[in-house]
Amino acid sequence: MRKVIAFLYISLSVLFLLSGCNSNDADANENIFKFKDSFVGDNSAVGNIANQLPGSKHLNGFELKTNEEPYGIILNYDWTDSPEEYRETVIYNATFLFTLVQNVEWITFNSDISEYTITKDNLQEWYGKEFSNVQNEDELREIVLEFSEDENKVKQLLK
Repeated sequence: MRKVIAFLYISLSVLFLLSGCNSNDADANENIFKFKDSFVGDNSAVGNIANQLPGSKHLNGFELKTNEEPYGIILNYDWTDSPEEYRETVIYNATFLFTLVQNVEWITFNSDISEYTITKDNLQEWYGKEFSNVQNEDELREIVLEFSEDENKVKQLLK
């Protein structure tokens, strides 16, 4: 009996020690700009970016379209929540992907709610600024929040 208790004690100690070594999601999100200047053909970079963006728990997979220009990304979501939240996620994620992946020209977002295809040119025109000048996540987040709060502008982009 004493051996069993000792074994359980040691096992629990090891479990607590290992659980303290897990990375924090907040730390991972702070590093999203380390993927700046990635390319559509870099499956690992695009996947890491997509998995750090809002709605990633609904992400069912993605496709990289690199056979011919213009290059694109297709993101598939199993989204059944609010359509408004989905539209906000589409704008936010498109903005981040266009900023971080330098040669992507279009992104299609598929879900049970709706399908949206956004081009880099249309989104930059909508914002009135070029993404290549943005150098950190906070600056980009401020830009997204400023524009995505205006429902008329959102409808204009996501026709």
